[in-house]
Amino acid sequence: MERGNQTHISEFILLGLSEEAKLQPLLFGLFLSMYLVTFTGNLLIIMTIVKNSHLHTPMYFFLSNLSFADICFITTTIPKMLLNIYMQNKTITYEDCITQIYFFMLFGYIENFLFTVMAYDRFVAICHPLHYTVIMNPKFCGLMLLVSWLLSILNALLQSLMVLRLSFCTKLEISHFICELNQVIQLACSDTFLNDLVMNLATGLLGVIPLTGIFFSYTKIVSSIMKIPSAGSKSKAFSTCGSHLSVISLSYGAALGVYLSSAATQNSKATAIASVMYTVVTPMLNPFIYSLRNKDIKQGLRKLFN
Repeated sequence: MERGNQTHISEFILLGLSEEAKLQPLLFGLFLSMYLVTFTGNLLIIMTIVKNSHLHTPMYFFLSNLSFADICFITTTIPKMLLNIYMQNKTITYEDCITQIYFFMLFGYIENFLFTVMAYDRFVAICHPLHYTVIMNPKFCGLMLLVSWLLSILNALLQSLMVLRLSFCTKLEISHFICELNQVIQLACSDTFLNDLVMNLATGLLGVIPLTGIFFSYTKIVSSIMKIPSAGSKSKAFSTCGSHLSVISLSYGAALGVYLSSAATQNSKATAIASVMYTVVTPMLNPFIYSLRNKDIKQGLRKLFN
């Protein structure tokens, strides 16, 4: 198999969400607002958890890391998109494209793993409350976070290095506002079988397995809650995991919607528009969901502002 020589590749063209000139100022203002809201909201969540000692628990430890991942995830994509709109330039260099793929996958999978460990945390808290402090000790929480980072880093590095082996010809237009891995692979004129294989295996192992763990955890959680005789205790138990379940439903629902839309239509532009849900909207809504549905976070925010 011929290894591609990348010396002739200098840049890709990101077609974005729309090529109509009159829509560019609207898109710039909309995505700038969403970026600022996302950055500020998640930063407030992190500061609230750091500043309030009663929030120094495993659940909020993972939540602060999720907010950090959300900030990094959206920073990987939106600033470049805004710069291209402002400069009226749709290009992204080859090196920047590979870098964006790496960090996009890194923080995307970090979020995925954090959802899983947060589901496990709620499972232990509700199903094994007497052993919670023993099981979810700081060392174990740190180990789960470390494993999540290592798996995400290795996967993102592997996927990015796999792109480097590809050679590209003349058609370098990406029907997206980011360098999305699958679309970049489709632009290659060399054999992409190995890239597709690795990409699908990674999606299966690092995507489906964590989702199965989340489903298993919440199945046990619901089963345990239904056995509680007191209605008040049931409501309290549901409220402790309601925010997390809402965020998971939103994130996986948006990602599944993008997958189904891309499978049902060959319109890459429609897929790019649908992907805005999980790349931009979901990280923006996460802080609101946790702050509106969580009394501890709301009290911490009041203390922070006071």
